[in-house]
Amino acid sequence: MPDLNTSPKADLARELFRQGANCAQAVAAAFADECGKTKEEMARLASGFGAGMGRMREVCGAVSGMVLTANLIWGPDDLADKEGKDAQYSLIQNLAEKFKTETGSIICRELLGLAPKQTDPPVSEARTEKYYQKRPCVEMVALAAAILEEALAAKTNE
Repeated sequence: MPDLNTSPKADLARELFRQGANCAQAVAAAFADECGKTKEEMARLASGFGAGMGRMREVCGAVSGMVLTANLIWGPDDLADKEGKDAQYSLIQNLAEKFKTETGSIICRELLGLAPKQTDPPVSEARTEKYYQKRPCVEMVALAAAILEEALAAKTNE
C-alpha cells in the first residue's frame, strides 16, 4: 500500500475534498499539472463522476477520478491503436485492483455500507463535521491519489 502519510498527492486530494470537491474531482484536480490542465478544468471533467457517478453509488468517484487522470496522462489518442488500448486497460485494471485490495471494493455503496439498491436523490450532502465522521471518502481520495502518484513514479523510473 502506498504511504498515505508521505504522499503529497494524497494530502492535496484530501484538501480539495475538504474544500468541497467531490471524490472524483479531488483526485483528478490533484494531478492537474501532470495532465497539462488547470484544477478547474480537471474539476469540470470529473464533476459527474462523484458519489459513484452522479450519486448513483456505482463505481467509487475516487476510482473514477483516478481512471480519468490516468487516461489523460497515458491513454492512447490513436483510435486504431489496439496495443495502446490493451496496455491502458491493463494499467486501469491494475490501479483498480490496488484500490480494491486496500478497501475491499471499488463500488461506492459497498464502501459506504449502503443498501444494494441505493436510490439516493441527485443532491449532494452538506459537508458538516457529522458528514466527515460518517464517510470514509476523504481517505478514499487520498488512497486513489497515492496509488496514482506511485504509478507515475514507477513509469518515470522505467
